[in-house]
Amino acid sequence: MVTIAVNRGRPGGVRVKICGLTRPEHVRAAADAGAAYLGFVFFPKSPRNVSIAQARDLALEAPIGVAKVALLVDATDAEIGAILAEVPLDMLQLHGKESPARVAEIRARSGLPVMKAVGVAEAADLAAIPAYEAVADQILVDAKAPKDAVLPGGNGLSFDWRLIAGREWAKPWMLAGGLTPGNVAEAIRLTGAKQVDVSSGVERAPGEKDEALIRAFIAAVQPG
Repeated sequence: MVTIAVNRGRPGGVRVKICGLTRPEHVRAAADAGAAYLGFVFFPKSPRNVSIAQARDLALEAPIGVAKVALLVDATDAEIGAILAEVPLDMLQLHGKESPARVAEIRARSGLPVMKAVGVAEAADLAAIPAYEAVADQILVDAKAPKDAVLPGGNGLSFDWRLIAGREWAKPWMLAGGLTPGNVAEAIRLTGAKQVDVSSGVERAPGEKDEALIRAFIAAVQPG
């Protein structure tokens, strides 16, 4: 298991996850800019989906100390096993409708830390977090996808950050949903987030990362 660099980029800085990476040069750009986590999407409906072979090659580009995360959506044991057999990963991010029991099962079977995404659109949605906190290593507080959305995340949508202002949870948590280089500093100010996750906010088109936007996002999170 990787030891995640707590403050890559700047002492006391917020940790950044760049998700949905599909090209080696973007992996290198994110790592060089100071990202603490690199995310690879295993979901065929996503424009950021990668094959196991692609993910293996991308993961091998990551320097030591940067966590390699697989984003999974209601994956079966067989699917997870096939990925883990080939790709050197440090964490699994569960972004589907996995129950707390399923999260615990995946964590036990894989032997890896697990981050569970919880979609938020209103205050009532936060009630789901304690049950997942009990079984996951981290929580991803994300914008809830619309009912007709094809993707469970990566839709470029945000939620009212004031809903979680001043809230504290027992487990480490990460803020996601509609973050961009232009709004991430304000999101951190309002929520107190110590970790942030971005995908579409650093793209020039769906699934097409932009190295300049990656650098700008991390610079906005860790100024100076």
